[in-house]
Order: sequence, then structure tokens, then C-alpha cells
Amino acid sequence: MASTVAEVFAATAAGNGGLPFLMVPGGAKPARSDTAAHLYTYAAAAEEVGRLRARYRSAGYGLGHRVALLLANRPEFFFHYLALNGLGAGIVPINPDYRRDEMTYLLEHSEAELSVVLSERVGDVREAAAHCARPAPVVDAHTLPPELPRPVTPAEPGEPDLKSVCALLYTSGTTGRPKGCMLSNLYFLNSGRTYCGLGGLIEIRHGQERFYNPLPLYHMNHLALTATAAMLTANALVLTERFSPTRWWPEVAGSGATIIHYLGVVAPMLLNQPPGPADRGHRVRFGLGAGIEPQLHASFEERFGFPMIEVWGMTETGRIMAASHEPRMTDTRAFGRPFPGFEARVADQEGREVPAGGQGELIVRHSADTPRHGFFSGYLKNEAATEEAWRGGWFHTGDVVRRDASGMLMFVDRKKHMVRRSGENIAAAEVEAVLQAHAAVAQVAVLPVADELREEEVLACVVPMPGTAAGPELALALFEHCNVRLAYFKAPGWVLFLDRLPTTGTQKVQKTQIFAEGEDPRTRPGIVDLRVRKGRGSAAG
Repeated sequence: MASTVAEVFAATAAGNGGLPFLMVPGGAKPARSDTAAHLYTYAAAAEEVGRLRARYRSAGYGLGHRVALLLANRPEFFFHYLALNGLGAGIVPINPDYRRDEMTYLLEHSEAELSVVLSERVGDVREAAAHCARPAPVVDAHTLPPELPRPVTPAEPGEPDLKSVCALLYTSGTTGRPKGCMLSNLYFLNSGRTYCGLGGLIEIRHGQERFYNPLPLYHMNHLALTATAAMLTANALVLTERFSPTRWWPEVAGSGATIIHYLGVVAPMLLNQPPGPADRGHRVRFGLGAGIEPQLHASFEERFGFPMIEVWGMTETGRIMAASHEPRMTDTRAFGRPFPGFEARVADQEGREVPAGGQGELIVRHSADTPRHGFFSGYLKNEAATEEAWRGGWFHTGDVVRRDASGMLMFVDRKKHMVRRSGENIAAAEVEAVLQAHAAVAQVAVLPVADELREEEVLACVVPMPGTAAGPELALALFEHCNVRLAYFKAPGWVLFLDRLPTTGTQKVQKTQIFAEGEDPRTRPGIVDLRVRKGRGSAAG
């Protein structure tokens, strides 16, 4: 039985070397700047992995080290990831949309010994690294130096095993900075095996599937769930840069994709495209994802000819639940039932189970005897947050769900004060901290507001400093203030100016009191819509 992801990959490559492993759709960016390669078989990828592994080993990388990767959804990501995993070193994927301060925090907190970066981003990452207390080297992935910079700390003794950290993924919490989730080889292997064993409409055939997943490799969905499942079953990954409604069907059909992954934004955008031959000119057998609106679910499946299977999971859990068996209840937000090895309970504030039909927080575990088996290994340098999340022997997800009499779980709402925009989790506190630093802001509260295309958008409720004129000009200034300091998706899409914010006796803002129950904040007079200004490359500096 394999104890690392690299061992799974090596075994698959040894027995299925001629099968495709990594595919780049035509028109997308090529694998490397010096080649037009758009397909790597398992054997070809194994050669690249072996070459890099030897170089990392020669430089002294090994068990316990961490290396940051800013390689987007490119084949190089897997070459470095698998080479490092085989030596016991973990990776720290960097979100390409991060600005300098966000990257500096990630590099500092993770204690990465090295950053391997796309050519066009080397300068950005070097600038971020320069602000760390102990700046680590940054190298160009396309022109690696003859000898890689050696790590400052020696590798730990021993060999990598199931407990070794495979990746450190940063996930936004409801307060403060993003937390680093330590994810082991056991986590990754369990994640992939769970996907392969869900059953029902989810059937992954050996050596016959091509996964088209537009989600980024710094998310567990693509990196842990999909990629590991592909390696376990000798199947291929189609690496597109990001979701695009105009490229979707040409890439899906052109690559021969048989399984697609989606976010809620995918369905409305594809349904809004003019009908045509591409609607059924593909080989897709099923889609897997979360967030499709119930009112669009049936019409999407009817038009495009395959089931969209709703699932639930998060970075900390690795495993997913899926509504993959009929009846799937597509007119609801049903996402499946718990199963042995992934137990779930709908709990009230005291942790007591809520009767069927009632709403409560979803709490999950592996089992009573081994509650944390296969879950994340903890939050790096934050044992208090880890223990708080695991209080009572269950992992507290913060998601509000409902369970029907058959045991089917249905999603109701997300964590308070968390904004989920197009698959990105945005901590309100992080945006509030940036806005509060602006000289024109006296008070601020950031909340999620509904968005028809992106699930939710960032709403900033701002009390201006005395004597400061509120209006579109100030709203734009606040937007630009955020946009140069945070990833583009975190900047406020809406700004509403208020005379005051409701607070408690200790001056804590009561967000639930800002709007009346059932009120849509977007209908407030004077609210400023800045969504059109949000986009990659929109930063002013």
C-alpha cells in the first residue's frame, strides 16, 4: 500500500506509462516557455519528476521542508509537487492573484525554504520575499539555476510516510489572517479514494477518463481530490487556466473530457450562451461540484445531457459527500448523506443533534474512536484554533444545513461574515482591516451580499470620518485602496455609506442588525455598485 502520493504516481506510471496524464487544451498557455508540448503521458511526466527530484535531493531538500509554488494550473506544478513529495517535502501553493502583502504573509508564516515561480511573476514574489524576516530564494521555474539554492534548515531524519505533510493550503477563516491547513499524504490518498468510491452516478473507469477541472491547484478540490483520483485510476487531467464560458465547450470537447468540475457560477454562464451544436457535442458523463441553483439544475442537465452532482467538502475534511444516487433531489440544495468513515451530525449551539427537518450546524468526523483520521493535521502554528474547530470530538464546519427524514443533507447557509465569491472564501475581517486603515473611514463592516453570477459579492458598509463627503467618488477611492492591497476578488463590489453602525456595549459591530430580516442591501438608496471594476489586472499599482 502506497504511503505517499509520489508512490501512487510512480506505480501508475510504471504500469500505464503510455496513457495521458497532463493535457493542456489547444489555445491555452503551453507547458513550458521553450516547448509547445500540450500532452504528457505518465511516462513523460515521470521523467520530468525524476529529473527534478534528483536536483532537489542534491540540493538537500527532504523531510519537513516546504517549497512555495506559483505555477498556476500548468504541468510544471505537478512535476515539482511530485518530485518534492517523493522526498518528504511539502508544497505551499501561492494564489497567483495575491498581492505583495498577502504573499509576504504566506511565505513568512509557512517558512518556505524556496519559491519556484512562473517567469512573469518572479519579480513580484521576490519583492514579497524581501519583506520577510528571513527572505527565502525565488527561482524561475523555466530557467532553473544549475544548482538549486540549498535550504537553510536541514531535513528531518527518516523517510516520508502517511503522516508527512504533503501540502500546506491557506484557507480564510471568519476572523484574522488565512490559516495554513497542514494536509498529509493520508489526507490526499483518502480524498482521492473517497472520490473513486462514491458510487451511483459517479463511476471512474480505469484509464478511460479525462477530468476537466477549472478550479485552481491551490484549492483542495483540484489538487487533492481530483488529481489524486486521477493518479489512482491512471486517468488524465485537462489543465485549463480558469473558467471561461466561451472557452468551456471548445476545451471540453477538444480535450475529450469525460468528467467536469464546476462551481455555482458555471451553470448560469453556460445557460446564458446561445444554444448550438456544442451543447451536446462532448463526451462528458457527469459533472461534480457545488452551488448550482436549484431552479437551474434540471434545465442545465436537460440542455447539456449529463448530471450535475452536488457535493459538500472543505479543505479541512478532504473527503466529500455527494448526491450521486437517485433520487438526487435537484430541486433542493441536497448534497448527499454521510457514510462510514465520514460521519455527520446536524447540531444546535450546544452540540445536540437536531431532529430531522430542523436546521443546525454541520459537524463531521471520521468515527467516534478516531475522529480526526484522514482530516487535516491541524492549523500551522495555531493549536488553539485547531482545538476549537474540533471541540467535542467533531469538526465544526460553520455551515448551516438541514437533514430530511431519509438522511439527505441540504445546504442552507454559510458561515456568518464569510463571503464566498466564485469559489473563493473571503474573510470579512481581512477586508475590514484594509478599509479601516483608510483615513476617510471611521467604521466599517463587511458582509456577503447575494450575486446572481458569483454566489456572493463583497459589501462594505462604511461610516465616513466627520467632514468627509460620502458618495461614488469616495466609494471608488476605497475600492482602489483595497484593490492594490488585496487580491482583486476581495475588493468591495458594493459600498454603502451609513451614518452609524449598530454596536454592542463593548463597541463590537452587530452585523445582523444593519439590515432588516429579508432585506436586500442592494436595494438601499445610495448604494454604489463597483462590480464592473473587479477583475484580474485591475490593480492600480
